[in-house]
Amino acid sequence: MPTSPVHPTSPPAMAWSTDNCTVGRTMAILGERWTVVVLREVFNGVRRFDDIRRHSGIPRQVLSNRLASLVDEGILRREPYRPEGGGRTRHEYRPTAKGLDLYLVMVAVAEWGDRYLADPEGPPVEFVHRDCGEQVHPVVECAAGHRVERPRDVVSRPGPGAKPFAG
Repeated sequence: MPTSPVHPTSPPAMAWSTDNCTVGRTMAILGERWTVVVLREVFNGVRRFDDIRRHSGIPRQVLSNRLASLVDEGILRREPYRPEGGGRTRHEYRPTAKGLDLYLVMVAVAEWGDRYLADPEGPPVEFVHRDCGEQVHPVVECAAGHRVERPRDVVSRPGPGAKPFAG
């Protein structure tokens, strides 16, 4: 199949394939509402199936599917526990190192929601530094250590895994 030349007025990104896009791959895992709600619950310390279901309102089968998917992806791990009073062994869900790397994403999503979607009284949850109690905020900085204050100061460019767009 012949490749389509990129029109000279097209954005530069049109020259590169999206077949191996890591944003797309990430959203294939996280892009469904209930998945992010499950992560919110686990990050907030709600780690048992029945507690997550009761606190979040996620339907049982949906929760079961989302937890299984997050475990399969290596984002959560299952930890066995025995309920007080005996009974069969059950599991808590705890973030792995890969899962904890998503915490900054959760803080960024919450900050955006706090800015645009919070009730007039303010946000329902604040993320604070455990040591001093002050609120934390996601920060963007370049590899040279420069803090990037404005989104327009960030541009994309082809990375080492970029492949030409074949149209």
